[in-house]
Amino acid sequence: MIPADVAPSDISIFTLFWQAHWIVKTTMIGLLICSVWVWAIAVDKFFLYSRTKKAMDLFEQSFWSGQSLEELYRSMVSKPNHSMAALFVAAMREWKRSFEGQPRSFAGLQMRIEKVMDVTIAREIERLERNLLVLATVGSAGPFIGLLGTVWGIMSSFRAIAGQQSTSLAVVAPGIAEALFATAIGLLAAIPATIFYNKFVSDVNKQAQRLEGFADEFAAILSRQIDESR
Repeated sequence: MIPADVAPSDISIFTLFWQAHWIVKTTMIGLLICSVWVWAIAVDKFFLYSRTKKAMDLFEQSFWSGQSLEELYRSMVSKPNHSMAALFVAAMREWKRSFEGQPRSFAGLQMRIEKVMDVTIAREIERLERNLLVLATVGSAGPFIGLLGTVWGIMSSFRAIAGQQSTSLAVVAPGIAEALFATAIGLLAAIPATIFYNKFVSDVNKQAQRLEGFADEFAAILSRQIDESR
């Protein structure tokens, strides 16, 4: 129980912030900014991965619908493409360049197509992983940054004890509350960041596996066509 000489408003959140040392204030503001940034990245990634998964599903339906590769390529080449569509367009573009440049020149064609698809997959994964490093950094460093405010708040409590030569709750409570508040903000930023990072890494791995699986299937299709054209 708080003694009568300590008003409840003295340890309110806003009072703790305004009365905190500038180092603790800077720590709290930085962590709050990081927390907002984490949630902004999370919302963006939720929409991005949802759109990417939907685009993959639609493309696979078109690809396996029986439509010719040439027709599918013409319908997609003029549009900005990502994910599987970008993989397909890149491979088909290399296929057409090889035939248009030197007709019936098959030397190294399959290897070039596979290389083009590997580069496209790497670019797509890089696009999906963008800003995930921020989540990893906040998740790992957030508690330690909050700990800085915690240590400084405890130091303030000891300075108050030494200055007033008293260990009453009225003397030590503000510093301890300030320390715990900094720790709480650090955890508030770090816990969601860690959860989101783990989830998004799993989502990226699943989509990368789908891209690599499609690349293998498409490479096999083109390989058969190369063999038939010889």
